[in-house]
Amino acid sequence: MPVPEALLRLTENPDFWTGAIGDNPTSELRVTFPVIGGYALVLDLDPATGERTLGLRSPAHSEPVQLGWAPAGGPVPAALRWWELDLCARVIAWEDPTLPHPGLVVALLSPFAPATPEDDEPAVAAMREAAYRSLRRDVPPAEPSGPEQAPLPLFAGDDWWPAPAVLSPQVLDEAAIAELSRSQITFHDVRGGSRFPRELLADLVRLSAAHLEAVSREQWYADTRPIARHILESGDLRPIPALLGALTEAGCDHPTVLDALSEPLVPAEACWMVETLAGAEPGTLLRHSL
Repeated sequence: MPVPEALLRLTENPDFWTGAIGDNPTSELRVTFPVIGGYALVLDLDPATGERTLGLRSPAHSEPVQLGWAPAGGPVPAALRWWELDLCARVIAWEDPTLPHPGLVVALLSPFAPATPEDDEPAVAAMREAAYRSLRRDVPPAEPSGPEQAPLPLFAGDDWWPAPAVLSPQVLDEAAIAELSRSQITFHDVRGGSRFPRELLADLVRLSAAHLEAVSREQWYADTRPIARHILESGDLRPIPALLGALTEAGCDHPTVLDALSEPLVPAEACWMVETLAGAEPGTLLRHSL
């Protein structure tokens, strides 16, 4: 299911990521990220208040069951463990090339998956940073500035003909990315509640893990697995072009695979793809490379 156009426009506004957008005419929005087996992660947003609700839709229900609710600027609900979000984002990216990982899915849902003491915090921060850094917006070409003809020497300086400010295609600046990527000091653990859908979430995680584990056994991935294993064991990403070439020669045309391993290389994206093709535990290469 495509991301609503209204939400895509909001994600191009830095205020959407750094705080609530008051007096916004956009009504409440819902985006559904199908994962696998009829399961989907469903995010409801209120742009005016900044409130967000994460739900889990199961094959047996048309409406999602709530996983967590986040008020604007309030306590972060630990509805998902980070590794669960990472796993689901990988499957989403595998099935939908328009949602690469780390990207919009992690940027939108990571507030519901804060790093816990059991997580590798630098690796989590690196993935979140890559997700926020991936946000882009279309920037129109700069309008011509300056005189139409050569001015008199007195008026030739730049002070007389200032160039208009150019909007950056990157939505967030470095300071905002650093702030959003850092680990939360406190968060609200909602998983202990009696209504939390533990069994449904466990089934989603099981199906997602099995799906990615089966990938490396497919023919063209199995044929190139030695190269992926070499990258995994060495922690050196330089042989990735060789892996990409071998996959192409083997007949691989999966856009998610090819995009993740193509230039310009995003290390976080390349790492999860190599891990998947090598049949390795998620995060194995990431911890060595980032």
